[in-house]
Amino acid sequence: MIKYIYPDGTHCYRALHTVQAIYRDEEDRLVSRALTPEGNLKVFEIKGFEVLKAGELYQ
Repeated sequence: MIKYIYPDGTHCYRALHTVQAIYRDEEDRLVSRALTPEGNLKVFEIKGFEVLKAGELYQ
């Protein structure tokens, strides 16, 4: 799982296999490209991310 932290401080979780790329765009923003549940690509700005390990309890 990937935990995305958005610029406003909120967060969400995505399955690792849906994430295609995390990179800096031409404006030097950190962005992610991921698949939506419908199978479409979505590009969005993030503040940071964390790769969560299987079996690890995060609190």
